[in-house]
Amino acid sequence: MKSVSNILLAISVICAAPVVASAQNAPAPSSSTQDDQNSAKARNLVEQAIEALGGPAYLQVHDTASQGRTYSLHHGESTGSGVVFWRFTVFPDKERIELSKERDVAQVYVGEKGFEITYKGVRPLEAKELSDYLRRRKYALDVVLRQWVNAKGMAFFYEGPALSGNRQADQVTLVSAQNESVTLLLDPSNHLPLGKKFSWRDPVDRQLNLEEETYDNYRMVGGIMTPYNTTRFFNGDMTMQRFLNSASYNENPTPAMFDPNSGYNPNKPNKR
Repeated sequence: MKSVSNILLAISVICAAPVVASAQNAPAPSSSTQDDQNSAKARNLVEQAIEALGGPAYLQVHDTASQGRTYSLHHGESTGSGVVFWRFTVFPDKERIELSKERDVAQVYVGEKGFEITYKGVRPLEAKELSDYLRRRKYALDVVLRQWVNAKGMAFFYEGPALSGNRQADQVTLVSAQNESVTLLLDPSNHLPLGKKFSWRDPVDRQLNLEEETYDNYRMVGGIMTPYNTTRFFNGDMTMQRFLNSASYNENPTPAMFDPNSGYNPNKPNKR
């Protein structure tokens, strides 16, 4: 009886051996295949974010207008009661920001130039102030989703679950052919952008700096999901909060708004 059991055991081992050998010899997924799958997932998440923001309507926006209040902060504490602002943009490189209730102070950006307009006249922005603005514009969420994603040589990386503030997010990083990178934090449920971050090295002290933005309180405006709350961080410290009261798209603003020497007055009727 014992010999029969031994024979059956031997037969079972022999029968199982090819299966075990087959499993052991099965080729593991190649790193290139895994990289392709990771890249495809990252790109798909970015495409879902664009669709969540409005899809073609979002991508075809020509200009924007918004009004609200902005607060500057130092070490997370507000430095004042906030400033009323009006903001106008024309893609890809025109922007006008009017400050105060009288709208008598303005900053105008056209291409690589920036100006401040006050009752004293027009003056070019200081070099550092302009450099900071141009850097933020280069990594702006709208620029990333409209231009970066289609740039030649762009690489996409899915980096797994993460946190944006206290909110769960999917983390995706885009790296350009020039080795510039930006990381997006996307809501896993509705795919809307929750945050964005990028790093840059100061040319003077060589310190690596981290700039972040978070987006909240999305509202549908003209078929486009619009974040009414934006918070900015620099090396972990909260530096700015912006709260919108209104927003609109494709209003076709007069070109005089973006000419610092046009004498444009927002309090008078515009003539095109």
